[in-house]
Amino acid sequence: MKKAVVLAYPDDADAPYISAIAQGRLADRVIAIARENGVPVVQDDALANVLAVQRVGALIPGETYEVLAKVFAFIAKMERGDVV
Repeated sequence: MKKAVVLAYPDDADAPYISAIAQGRLADRVIAIARENGVPVVQDDALANVLAVQRVGALIPGETYEVLAKVFAFIAKMERGDVV
């Protein structure tokens, strides 16, 4: 089943946190809304599976820091126009 996990990382946060979790058709809709609004979408099924068992509002688990650092670095490059 498709999963979507929405992350937020405000400037004042200690780490990224999970702001929404969706599965199935709702996950498809979350992804569509993100794309419609220019929000970067990264597909990583293994990471989504790890994050989807957390609770909304929780900081990301420590074991995901390295992977998510790469995701956020990639997004930052996209936003700067360094990646097409």
